Amino acid sequence: MDKIFIKNLRLRGIIGIHPEERVQAQEIVINVVMFADSRPAAISDDIAEAVDYEVIARQITRYVESSKNHLVEKLAANIARLILAECEQVAKVRVRVEKSEALPAAQSVGVEIERTRTDFGV
Repeated sequence: MDKIFIKNLRLRGIIGIHPEERVQAQEIVINVVMFADSRPAAISDDIAEAVDYEVIARQITRYVESSKNHLVEKLAANIARLILAECEQVAKVRVRVEKSEALPAAQSVGVEIERTRTDFGV
């Protein structure tokens, strides 16, 4: 499997369990690795056969900016589900969600998950 990635997508959204986190959007950093066979796209040079990372980044952005999840685990799982449901070429996805403002002494905290199509029945 080949890897197509989106690195350090910086967005703002509501996430967290503390009352102050539920009021104001904070920075959320998303990293995605999508596992797919890129050979058909490499041969045809046609975006229709490729994993369109621009479309996926827009979908992630819309979701993160409009969602209000409490846990980074939930946000990561929903992003994985979105990618696998929308992009049939992707067989497996790795999603990393980080909150850069969660702990003053840490650069970031977060979670990284891997999911396949069978995890969501898609």
